[in-house]
Amino acid sequence: MSNTLTIIVPVYNEEKNLKRVEKELQQYIDKSKIPATILFVNDGSKDSSLQIIKEICLRNSAFNYLNFDKNYGLSAAIKAGFDHSESTLVGYIDSDLQTSPNDFSLLLEYIDDYDLVTGVRSNRKDNFIKNLSSKFANIIRRSFTHDGMDDTGCPLKILKTDYAKRIPMFQGLHRFLPAMILLQNGKIKQVSVQHFPRIAGEGKFGVWNRLIGPLMDCFAYLWMRKKYINYKVSDKG
Repeated sequence: MSNTLTIIVPVYNEEKNLKRVEKELQQYIDKSKIPATILFVNDGSKDSSLQIIKEICLRNSAFNYLNFDKNYGLSAAIKAGFDHSESTLVGYIDSDLQTSPNDFSLLLEYIDDYDLVTGVRSNRKDNFIKNLSSKFANIIRRSFTHDGMDDTGCPLKILKTDYAKRIPMFQGLHRFLPAMILLQNGKIKQVSVQHFPRIAGEGKFGVWNRLIGPLMDCFAYLWMRKKYINYKVSDKG
């Protein structure tokens, strides 16, 4: 079966970015080697993001959306995208476009041999405090998960959909996608991608979210790893 791709775009108060998101993702769709569609997940935005998303989807059939009744957080938005995708592959990119949709092409080169391919922001354009807190958060996470990943917070990933759908929902999910694929005995790879400064809107994570939050989520992950059941159906009728 030929691969198809759904690109999940979580949105929370990103009204100033969405027109640029539409333009850059459409440019990617037009040149993608496999059929690709976009799935916005509006995470209870309080600005005009939902209205703009609806306008984009009305004028472009390649764009679709889900709308939450309130703000549930990034992990819930990503998981909802996984659950509502019908393509063979699912991708994820943030609506701030600090990573480029064009780099999905780099990740796709490896997806036949791996079950998750994630970007690594090799030359980050964030401020010193943000870079330092993210670096410590990755060290903390690796000490718990042993996933070998340098930058699980990179908002550019592609997964095989059947693996993505088997990931259980929990707060902090977005930090543990590679680890959750390893729990399924899947294969993961990281690839260097471009990174850009945020042009519009405001970042949603502060130092607390990048340090204390990941530490607490690691304990949740340890509990889940102990209880996780990985099964395969051999036959059905």
